[in-house]
Amino acid sequence: MDVIQDAVSLKTLGAEQLEAAEAARAGRSAHTIYGGSERTLRQTVLALTAGNRLDDHKSPGEATLLVLRGRVQIGTATTTVEGSEGDYLVIPDEVHNLVALEDSVVLLSVVARR
Repeated sequence: MDVIQDAVSLKTLGAEQLEAAEAARAGRSAHTIYGGSERTLRQTVLALTAGNRLDDHKSPGEATLLVLRGRVQIGTATTTVEGSEGDYLVIPDEVHNLVALEDSVVLLSVVARR
């Protein structure tokens, strides 16, 4: 569900999404919030249970990842970067994947291409 909101508790939303991910067959759950006057900023709280992943994909725009909980790994054809709670990672502008090394919650921020 896409929602425009002025204030959101990322801690609460992350806990809710992790609970939903634990119940989901795919081991993941997400909730997207749009911001900015033109709705060009998209932020998604994404929860992945340990060992689950987002397979190779290309970003729809400039993107960053803030690890709110757990430990994740971003991989491309040539490199991998690991992040843990509090780490801020720039998403590469190439095909990449995301793996949860343990139960994790991240905040994915994307500025949509025009």
